[in-house]
Amino acid sequence: MIELDGVPELIDPVMVAAFEGWNDAGDSASTAVAHLHREWKGEVFAALDAEDYYDFQVNRPTVYLEGGQRKITWPTTRLSVVRVGGEKPRDLVLVRGIEPSMRWRSFCNELLGFAHELGVEMVVILGALLGDTPHTRPVPVSGVTSDTDLARTMDLEETRYEGPTGIVGILQEACTHAGVPAVSLWAAVPHYVSQPPNPKATLALLNRLEDLIGLRIPQGELAEDARAWQLGVDQLASEDTEVAEYVQSLEEARDTAELPEATGEAIAKEFERYLRRRDGGPGQGPGGHATESGDGASYLRDTPGTGRARPQKPPRGGPDTGKDPEQGPGQGPGHASPDDEDGSAES
Repeated sequence: MIELDGVPELIDPVMVAAFEGWNDAGDSASTAVAHLHREWKGEVFAALDAEDYYDFQVNRPTVYLEGGQRKITWPTTRLSVVRVGGEKPRDLVLVRGIEPSMRWRSFCNELLGFAHELGVEMVVILGALLGDTPHTRPVPVSGVTSDTDLARTMDLEETRYEGPTGIVGILQEACTHAGVPAVSLWAAVPHYVSQPPNPKATLALLNRLEDLIGLRIPQGELAEDARAWQLGVDQLASEDTEVAEYVQSLEEARDTAELPEATGEAIAKEFERYLRRRDGGPGQGPGGHATESGDGASYLRDTPGTGRARPQKPPRGGPDTGKDPEQGPGQGPGHASPDDEDGSAES
């Protein structure tokens, strides 16, 4: 039984979800949802029963002290709600957790139960994959769907992937079968610097989400963090000749592939996006605001650190332009994430 007595009637709600684990290279997607929760002061209103979906030997609970008392935080998935103000206020239902260890169909059905009860109009699932993309270029973000009509009306790709998948792919298909419009947004993270955090990929996901749902998302410190991250990786890469040469080969491959896309129409679209962000975006003033109370502190305690990690050595032979999209982050450098079914074309 789903009890939502504490949640007000929502306005044009969109559910935005991300899950730590296989579909979250560099923690980019889960950090994006955490950013939305923090900037718009989300209120957690529900948490799934951890015992139903998680293997505690894989995702262990943590013990902490509060006021001299020992307490336990269980790995789970939490839902929060935020209201974005402006001329046309809109609610977001944020879903953030860990990819479940078991009972994936029940997991998706429970989330869809919440979506139905709350009147969610669309589900957007964020993911991140490892790819052959240079850290010096804009982060590629692809938007894909299993819905032919949605692909046409929202200028998205229709997925054609076959192979192993993660919870992002399973949830998207569950939405499709339930008749709920669903989109997956995928950011490509350089495989040679895959350690979290990756604020540049997080910012790219939020920018694409902003365009998709028509809301201006406050960036907070993300833009500065992204610049600092790139400068840090630049410095580390410059200290290793082999890595520097590999990055250069990725840059050349990327620039060559994108050259035909540098049309007047593409440039005009990018300029329009810049103007929207500068002027405050549709339906609200600069910065945005939330009307719900609550700081959601317990929801955001696991924000990744800011330490730098040395880039990994590139694979021999240069960029692997013929990589199999179904191979995941743990299956060797240069390969895309398993749910590249929703993002294999962008890297």
